[in-house]
Amino acid sequence: MKIYDTEGFPNPARIRIALAEKGATDSVEFIPVDVMAGEHRTEAFKAKNPDAVVPCLELEDGSHISQCNAITEYIDGHFDGPSLTGETPKDRAQISMMNLRAEQGLLNAVGTYFHHATPGLGPDLETYQCAEWGEKQKEVAGQTMAYLDDVLSKNTYLAGEAFSVADITAFAGLAFADFAKVEIPVHLSHLAEWRENVASRPSIAG
Repeated sequence: MKIYDTEGFPNPARIRIALAEKGATDSVEFIPVDVMAGEHRTEAFKAKNPDAVVPCLELEDGSHISQCNAITEYIDGHFDGPSLTGETPKDRAQISMMNLRAEQGLLNAVGTYFHHATPGLGPDLETYQCAEWGEKQKEVAGQTMAYLDDVLSKNTYLAGEAFSVADITAFAGLAFADFAKVEIPVHLSHLAEWRENVASRPSIAG
């Protein structure tokens, strides 16, 4: 099993955390992709992942799975250990719901701001930008942070009392926010406490 990724980028970080949570990091070969040089947009890479993004999972039979949620679902089912995506239909639905809210409202919103309203990855890679859309998504990210803080005032984790893929996504989203200089309001104490708790997990703290 191979993972094509760029270490330190938000979405690859999600997969690396998921693998560590399952105790499976050593079962995967990581293949670095030079995003800054545009390797992800080459025909050779797009033959593996037509989305032209990292990460991308390559299985032993030569097939490929892209999109973080799909890769995490495969990892969760393939390796032993506590489930990251839920054991029961209700758990799976709630985790999926919160994961999508964290992904769309936080991580992707911050990403849109970064790629559209800042220099992003530079003019060679940022070939189209709409600053107004980027600024709007920055507002969405702030609203989502407040929403997550409210959720965490009632729950230990985003989808209840068990750590899940939703927490991984939100944690990566906040790390991206730090990098993109999107302010995380200091009054969101539940979010801050949760973040400190998640950061101490062996899968993240190392």
